[in-house]
Amino acid sequence: MPHDKDRTHWHEPAGGKKAGYGKFDKQPTPYDAFMEEEGVPVFRGIGISKVQNLELFPWKRKGGRGHFIQLYGTEGKWGCFVVEVPPAGALNVEKHMFEEIYLVVEGRGTTEVWQDGDTKKHVFEWQAGSMFSIPMNANFRIVNGTSSGALLLGGNTAPNVINMINNTAAIFNNPFIFHDRFSSADDFYKPKDDIEADPVRGLAMRRTNLIPDAMNCDLPLDNRRSPGYRRIEPFMTNNCFYFWIGQHENGRYSKAHAHTSAAVLICLKGKGYTYTWPEKLGVNPWKDGKGDLVQRLDYEPVGIVTAAPGGARWYHQHFSVSEDPFRLTAWFGPHNPGRDPGAPGEKHTDYTAIDVDEGGTAIPYWMEDPYIRQEYEAKLKGINVKNRMDPAWYLPPEKK
Repeated sequence: MPHDKDRTHWHEPAGGKKAGYGKFDKQPTPYDAFMEEEGVPVFRGIGISKVQNLELFPWKRKGGRGHFIQLYGTEGKWGCFVVEVPPAGALNVEKHMFEEIYLVVEGRGTTEVWQDGDTKKHVFEWQAGSMFSIPMNANFRIVNGTSSGALLLGGNTAPNVINMINNTAAIFNNPFIFHDRFSSADDFYKPKDDIEADPVRGLAMRRTNLIPDAMNCDLPLDNRRSPGYRRIEPFMTNNCFYFWIGQHENGRYSKAHAHTSAAVLICLKGKGYTYTWPEKLGVNPWKDGKGDLVQRLDYEPVGIVTAAPGGARWYHQHFSVSEDPFRLTAWFGPHNPGRDPGAPGEKHTDYTAIDVDEGGTAIPYWMEDPYIRQEYEAKLKGINVKNRMDPAWYLPPEKK
């Protein structure tokens, strides 16, 4: 035996045997320990039909009630939670050495943001559907402007920082001021609508630290996920936290595409469902008798689902099943396509938007599993929503 039963003393393996247990339990990370110390439960799973259904628990540090969310595949990549602001009250003042963004699920109110030493606070209003970013290590306080509870969904890079530094005092009591993240300009939280090309992939990007209404804001035409698909990448407070807002037209669905874990889809408008399955199952899992290994989540505003719940690359596909357009925001933490492995200057391709027969990971409609189309058509017929998928999209392209 290479180890004693109490596993406190190590022996060199005898003969040709290998050291170690071979199989072992995954140990909690410093961020896992942090969540436990906060005294707030952690929801773990593939997703939630709507975060409003999560039970809320007293959260002493924040001064409200909340629930941590750690969907499969996001462990160690970024953090998520919901928090309720007390009626006609406020959360505690916070300051921390990690990035944080918020989506307002319910309610309306204001947020105050300031740096140590400032004599003036930046104050902006928010309502259901608003999104905003807190600059790194700035002081902030979230205030409820109504007599009922306000619910916010938060995303942050806390796991990245806590797992690396493993010292909460250095994270929550750090005096450093990020002047490059937060200016004293009066218009810092003034919404901006100008669109530019993001510097990595040339997709539509908007530099703004506040989106008053992410559920209804204008989105430029993109066409990469489905015909008529619209999309914008907000860039907030010089964050590394990456996210986008996209919308499929009603009666249409996205092509399945594969990438590794990190992305979580959050429903903003409409209703839909997502299928996700490991890339190793192939492009036709039902046809190949592996449909029982495909995972599905149905959701509505504000439901969330992880796109790739189990490491490696997973296919995922999103379906609009309501009369309203199907609007989603996808949160990745700091794991955006511009940070894929490779040396600076190395050529990369936007593989999730390139069909598999052309070297990418997107499954064109004509190659997808027949079950998908059959089920979708039956679903729309059952809820009396017009099917706007063109039959020609399912025909193989003519050979040149």
